[in-house]
Amino acid sequence: MPLTSPDIRSARYPLGARIALVLALALAFVLLTGLVDGGVGVTTAQLLKQPRFPLANALPGLLLAGALLAWTRRAWLSFGLAFTLQGLVYGVNVLKVANLGTPLLPDDFRMIGQLRKGGMHLLAGYLPHSPWPYLALLAALALVVLAWRYEPPVVPRHTGGKRLAACGLLAAAFVSMLVGLSAWGRIYNARVLWLEPWSARVTTNHSGLISSLMLFHLQYGGGHHKPDRAAAEQLIAQSAPALQQVLRQPAATGELPDIVVVQSESFFDPSIMHGYERSNFAPNLRRLARHGSSGKLHVPTFGGGTIRTEFEFLTGLSLRYFDNLQFPYLQMSHKSLPSLVRTLASHGYSTLALHGNDPAFWNRTTAFQAIGFDRFVSQSSFPPGAPNDGKYMADSAMTDEIMTQLKDSGPPQFIFAISIEAHGPYDIEPAHVAERDAIPVPDGITGRDKLELQTYLYHLKHADAELGRLVKLLAKRDRPSVVLFYGDHLPALSNSYHITGFV
Repeated sequence: MPLTSPDIRSARYPLGARIALVLALALAFVLLTGLVDGGVGVTTAQLLKQPRFPLANALPGLLLAGALLAWTRRAWLSFGLAFTLQGLVYGVNVLKVANLGTPLLPDDFRMIGQLRKGGMHLLAGYLPHSPWPYLALLAALALVVLAWRYEPPVVPRHTGGKRLAACGLLAAAFVSMLVGLSAWGRIYNARVLWLEPWSARVTTNHSGLISSLMLFHLQYGGGHHKPDRAAAEQLIAQSAPALQQVLRQPAATGELPDIVVVQSESFFDPSIMHGYERSNFAPNLRRLARHGSSGKLHVPTFGGGTIRTEFEFLTGLSLRYFDNLQFPYLQMSHKSLPSLVRTLASHGYSTLALHGNDPAFWNRTTAFQAIGFDRFVSQSSFPPGAPNDGKYMADSAMTDEIMTQLKDSGPPQFIFAISIEAHGPYDIEPAHVAERDAIPVPDGITGRDKLELQTYLYHLKHADAELGRLVKLLAKRDRPSVVLFYGDHLPALSNSYHITGFV
């Protein structure tokens, strides 16, 4: 049982001392938040020069701590719990910056709903391998428990409803921040704080992570821009003659080819890195490029966010024109979208998406229905013995499944295959460690960076080999085929890029 708390109205706990304790903890909260944040705009020195920056960055946490204080009546417990929860946000931010090179944004919190849909399996690979962060978290939780049991209250239990009213008011203010109430824009705006809409990193460095989240939340989290129908109709009218000319062209005669699209996880040609200019990690891609159409691809993401590239390819809609669309499959509100898939279906194609992962992750099951796929073959539909290489399903298993799904008769087929073998993190042991360790790296890349680059290149070579195998297998079929192959984004190997630079 908890120890009996002393009477807070006794001389041992005078009102002035209790107020001083709360103010001291609030000041410590602001200073420690700035210390953990590390941004130049929220340092201790800034509390004297530009106090609005560190205070605004700590304000959400202070509101939470205040609500907890009114509820629990314990000061150390309330500020400690609020700081621990805030620390978790900063911890996740550190992981994102380390792997993707950009700080947290409000839309990243949509990933919480993906944790039970395969997201936890993916994200767990990026968690620290060292025990110290987890021990620190356990220690913080232990201190919270001790404070709950043994800390004397600093607020009276019976206040005629004032304590509960204060708790409700502070909690409501905190929740209003989370939902992006526009009134908070009086504090979190570009005139009061530092906001560079084109750079979350710079905004975070000057305004602090928490303020940055609030700034972007209020800037882009509100309503959607209303479409300008008049401008759209004018554009359509201007383009109509050219479109009608194309539609009047005679249809191609002969058998329509099967179309196989491979969206290769994190695929790129390493020869664009200094030290790899004369390398040839993708001989099949280079050989096929000489006999077909090829070129560079501009993608809307780096190191992750596959569905951004995927959405653009399947719909033809560029995300640069949608300010609020960070994760399109998680934010889709239409049950049906115009797409390449629907266009091919209108020409008699059967359409299939194929991916060796959880179909619920990234909301692909629902999204692919809206985009128009007839079927979606995911991890559970692959053969029981489909191999993994590293953390994820091998590209060889994907090639096998593509060939299994292709029919030798019936309508032409469109298969959209999403690989996953080369997905990060790249500190997971592959199936053949000696093969990985034999891969050379440029000078200056050592330690963990070397290991991660070698692991990535190991999987890259497999992706290229499977491209070559797929084309050979398709060439043996009687039906004509077209293959389209592209990488969704660069792998998250930021340290290696900084060391070598690009050609």
